[in-house]
Amino acid sequence: QPIFRGKRGGPLSPNIIRRVVQQARGKLGISDKTTPHALRHSFATHLLAGGADLRSLQELLGHASLSSTQVYTAVDAAHLLDVYQNAHPRAD
Repeated sequence: QPIFRGKRGGPLSPNIIRRVVQQARGKLGISDKTTPHALRHSFATHLLAGGADLRSLQELLGHASLSSTQVYTAVDAAHLLDVYQNAHPRAD
């Protein structure tokens, strides 16, 4: 079942989401790179960084296959490596 619903109780349409994000960008002066897809990607990455498991994330994102969700583990691993290299005294 959809978490966020429209006025009539059904799932929100992609056009509504795009329009709301576009309006928010205009009001807040945010870059055009802030798209619904970018927000979705950020959401998934933050959940993984916070300890969410892949199966739960797969369900939240509505992915049919786990391999689609596993893409986000590479982003998280890259972030961890960056933190390590910037913080560890013996990092190369």
